[in-house]
Amino acid sequence: MVNQDVYDALLAQYRSHYGKEPEVVAYAPGRIEVLGNHTDYNEGFVFSAAINYGTFFAASKAPGSTCRLVAGDLRREVQFETGAVTASTTDTWQNYVKGTFAGLIEGRGVTTGFDGMFLGNIPLGSGLSSSAALEMCTGLALGKLYGIEVDPVTMAKIGQHAEHAYAGCKCGLLDQISSLAGKQGMLVKTDFRSVVYENVPMGPDACFLMCNTHAKHALVDGAYDKLRAACEEAAAFFAKRLRHPVTHLRDVSMAEWALYKEGLDPAVAACAAHPIGEDERVLAGAKLLEQGDLAGFGQLMFDSHESSRVLFRNSCEELDTVVEAAKNVPGVLGARLSGGGFGGSVVVLVHPRDAETASAALANAYAARYGKPCAVSVITPSEGAHLV
Repeated sequence: MVNQDVYDALLAQYRSHYGKEPEVVAYAPGRIEVLGNHTDYNEGFVFSAAINYGTFFAASKAPGSTCRLVAGDLRREVQFETGAVTASTTDTWQNYVKGTFAGLIEGRGVTTGFDGMFLGNIPLGSGLSSSAALEMCTGLALGKLYGIEVDPVTMAKIGQHAEHAYAGCKCGLLDQISSLAGKQGMLVKTDFRSVVYENVPMGPDACFLMCNTHAKHALVDGAYDKLRAACEEAAAFFAKRLRHPVTHLRDVSMAEWALYKEGLDPAVAACAAHPIGEDERVLAGAKLLEQGDLAGFGQLMFDSHESSRVLFRNSCEELDTVVEAAKNVPGVLGARLSGGGFGGSVVVLVHPRDAETASAALANAYAARYGKPCAVSVITPSEGAHLV
């Protein structure tokens, strides 16, 4: 089992805290975003992968209507009632579970509570979507516990709504879909208009490094939502000027952006160019992977980061330092920020034989600038969320 040590620790804590065995345990991985940044809510395309770090959720039914929830890493319990599931302003980590539970039981007349506990090993604030992993393992575990079956896309949307209504972040569906749809050794290519996804093999000559800068990564402070609002403003602008229907930036090409951007606020126009360009990079990347051209795919990753840095402005100095260093490390094919941005992690494409030396070089380059190395881990595209 992946992350067996985390699973064993969770079971031991569950027994100690509740004095019984859990009836159900589910696991969900975090994710890396490989190509396609901020394209999900623009109904575009994304390459992502479930990773070999994740979260377990264990639960049993309780005798009454009270739900007890423990964060295993904090050893802290909160309680709420099945008939009064509302967002909390304290211990806000519980909102991801509460929002998922509320969406799962909506209209189903569930009155019985649960005893739940979660524990994972995804570095918090790293841009690897620990929140979506928590939502998806919560949804799978509680769905099994209460006999509620939903399809993967519906489960992803329940998690997304938990982010919107309970956690205060207007995210897209990327993180939840990636956590659910991962396959060993494969990327997940998702069309977020149709919400249809497929698994695309990377081949044996590629692996990823996760370089966690530990720089601030907090999307709930409004930065993410401001970027999303700028994309929506741009889509409305182009809808009035192009001769074909435009509902999202997915419907605008880079050629159309260049021809018709005049009159749009320059900052908003720059923001719009990023997801438009990202869509074109994902589609180009799919063709390169079919041809086995990993070097070409890696260059698209470098291009993607430069677009984030210059146009979308969701990078930061620490992330830029890692990407610039990666360009000079032998064996590195590509690198870019992963996730919402403003901190967190860089994902690096490298040949497996060069992973160890590249990891050391990147950590040392970061230490030379900031006095301490960034945390570098080998990332394996892994299986998606499942019941244990």
